Amino acid sequence: MVGKTIETKHQDLERSLQQMGRVLVAFSGGVDSTLLLKVCTDVLGDNVLAVTAVSETTAGHEREDAVRLAINLGAVHLQVESHEMELSEFIANPPHKCYVCKKSRFGELVALARQKGFSWVADGTNADDHRDFRPGSRATRELKVRSPLMEAGLTKSEIRRLSKQLGLPTWDKPSAACLASRIPYGTPITARRLKQVDEGERFLRDLGAVGQVRVRHHGEVARLEVDARDIVKFAEKTVRERIVQYFKSLGFKHITLDMEGYSMGS
Repeated sequence: MVGKTIETKHQDLERSLQQMGRVLVAFSGGVDSTLLLKVCTDVLGDNVLAVTAVSETTAGHEREDAVRLAINLGAVHLQVESHEMELSEFIANPPHKCYVCKKSRFGELVALARQKGFSWVADGTNADDHRDFRPGSRATRELKVRSPLMEAGLTKSEIRRLSKQLGLPTWDKPSAACLASRIPYGTPITARRLKQVDEGERFLRDLGAVGQVRVRHHGEVARLEVDARDIVKFAEKTVRERIVQYFKSLGFKHITLDMEGYSMGS
């Protein structure tokens, strides 16, 4: 059996959204949710509301990207404060913390959708996401959040290709993850640690990091992950000295550069 083409999947996505009627899109400004919002606005016009949930766990540049992209797409956009940092179970940083966070965040989005008369909450989960460890997906299933990209069978590579065809600037944007993912399981999640990670990653991007950047928080140690192609540049003496000085100003005592480069979930 011949698989569906990307064009057919795009059409399936449009038909599905048309049937959904009024949709609240959980919008992060990432590759997946940006494509979803683009197609939603194309198909549903004013019957779409983009909502970005923000807290200390949200990287500053991701929040800025979401605002800019929503404006460019002509979507009505709200930023709402999420409250996972008020949950002791989340702060304790167990392996299922993503479930705890998403149950809270999406529960609030479902309530908001009901309040504003939207039929569905939709997220950017794609057809590849089931291959990764994603405890948060159980929360969205329990809350009956729709995943139109996944329902249409769109994989991550197809989403990037379709995004490029539609002229979206996010087509080659690196994948992002919540700042809390930089803190090892069992180490309490605090606003201070999240801020150290966020400011450290912004500094590395400002230094010219290309692609993925992660500051893994190990107490007094900051373990820096960048794409393998950037390792030589960041190990150069003058750049290294700037990095050490800045990260010590953030409160770290030891700064290491991971010689394996970026690795998802490390």
